[in-house]
Amino acid sequence: MQNHSETATLGVQCDVADLLRALTMTPPPVLLDVREDWEVALCRLPGAVHIPLGQLPQRLEELQKDQAIVAYCHHGVRSLQAAAMLRMGGVGQVSSLRGGIHAWAEQVDPSMAKY
Repeated sequence: MQNHSETATLGVQCDVADLLRALTMTPPPVLLDVREDWEVALCRLPGAVHIPLGQLPQRLEELQKDQAIVAYCHHGVRSLQAAAMLRMGGVGQVSSLRGGIHAWAEQVDPSMAKY
């Protein structure tokens, strides 16, 4: 049985199963959607903070640097870039969702729109 009082500790990349486990912890990681507006209009993870990758450097102050963050995009490429930016910006715990929202739709929510 997991201890839900621990914060989520994820690597540089995490897969969907890792994220599902982390979301049950207290506090759960912040989900950071770095896709473009049109992509978010198609599908998104509930409760995610949306900051497109191109705006991230100017909007870092909107994120709490002491909270675990999992960045995601469509397939995981932009979120890896976002994770690197966040680490350089002083965020301690940041991870990129391997496979992005596409992997989430494939493995967790098949009803989610895919593009």
